[in-house]
Amino acid sequence: MGGIKKTILLLGKLPPPYMGPSIATELLLKSKLSSNFNLLHIDTKVNTDLKNIGKLSFDKIKKNFSIYKNLITVNRKDKPQLAIIPFSQTTIGFIKDSIYIHICLLLKTKVLLHLRGSEFKIWMNRSNRLTRWYVKSTLNKCEGVIVLGNNLKYLFEGYLPENKIFVCPNGGTYQIPAKNKSNEKIKILYLGNLQPSKGIEDVIDAAKLLHDKSIKCTFDIIGGWRNEEVKNKCLNIVRENELDINFYSQEESNRKFDLMAQSDIFLFPPRAPEGHPWVIIEAMASSLPVISTDQGAIIESVIDGQNGFIIKTKSPQEIANKVEILVNDENLRNSMSIKSRELYEAKFTEEKMVQRLTDIINQITA
Repeated sequence: MGGIKKTILLLGKLPPPYMGPSIATELLLKSKLSSNFNLLHIDTKVNTDLKNIGKLSFDKIKKNFSIYKNLITVNRKDKPQLAIIPFSQTTIGFIKDSIYIHICLLLKTKVLLHLRGSEFKIWMNRSNRLTRWYVKSTLNKCEGVIVLGNNLKYLFEGYLPENKIFVCPNGGTYQIPAKNKSNEKIKILYLGNLQPSKGIEDVIDAAKLLHDKSIKCTFDIIGGWRNEEVKNKCLNIVRENELDINFYSQEESNRKFDLMAQSDIFLFPPRAPEGHPWVIIEAMASSLPVISTDQGAIIESVIDGQNGFIIKTKSPQEIANKVEILVNDENLRNSMSIKSRELYEAKFTEEKMVQRLTDIINQITA
C-alpha cells in the first residue's frame, strides 16, 4: 500500500490462557496486516488462567479500569481511523465490552465489532427486552460486525442490515513438519480444552467403543482440564478399560504440529456453539481428515464426505463408526487428507484472511 498508512486499533486478549479469541489476536498482530496498516493493540485480558474465567474479583475490576484509561489515552494520542473490538456473548461481558465501544465512539473513532463464536442468537433469545434494546442500540452505532462464516450472518438478522455484516473466516500460515509415521496403529488426535462443551467425554466414550471392538488405533489428547469432576470421570474410564490414550498438558501444545505429523485423523466434536475453530484449520493445514460436528462455521471448512465427516453432537457411537471407516480404508484416508490441504490452501491461509480483513477495513474507512 502506498501513501500514509491508516491507523487501526485492535482490542483483544493475548494468551495465556490459550483460547480461540486470544489465539486470534496474537495471530493478527503477527500477520501481514501490520504491513497494510499502522496497527495498534490494547490487551484486554483480565484472566491468566482458564479456571478464573467468569469469576468476579476486585483485581479484575481494577484491571478493567486500567484498560479503559489506556484506551482513552491511545484514542486521544494516536487518533485511529478504526477500532476493531471483539465482544462477549453474555450480558455482563457485553456491558464491560460496550464501555470500550462507547469510549471509542465518544472520541470520534469508528468501531467495527468482531464476533468470535456463534452464541449471539442464543444469548439474545434468553435476554430481557432491556438487554436486547441496549445491545441493538450499541450495535447500530458501529460500522458493522465481522462473523467467521457465511452461515453465521443470520445471527444479526433484526440487529444489523446485511451490508453491515462482514465475513472473514480464520486463517493461518504454519510450519508443518513432514509426515512422520512411526506407529503401525492409526493415530487419532484431539486438540482443545478438555471440557464437556468441546466434546471430550464423547471422545473418551468413543475410544472405549473402539477398544471393545478391538479396532487398532491410539489417541493423543492435548489440552487443559477445566473441571475436576469431568477429569476424574474421563481418566477413570481410561484406567478401568486400559485405553490406548496419551494425554498432553496445555503447556505441551507447542508440540501440536509434531503430533499432527504423526497422526492420521483429527477429532474435534464440540457439543456447544463454536465460531471457526483454529484447531480445525491447523488440522487441515497438516493434511488430516477431520471428524467434527455442525457448530458455527465448521461445515464451511469440513465438507462431509470430502475432507472428513460431520457427525451429530453427543454421539460417541457415530464418532467410533467414522473412525472405524477411516481406520479400515486407507484410500479414503489419503483422499480426505489431500482434500483437507487443498481446501486449506484455497480458503484458510493467513494471506486469505489478511486480504479479506484489509478489504473490509478499507471499505469502512474509505
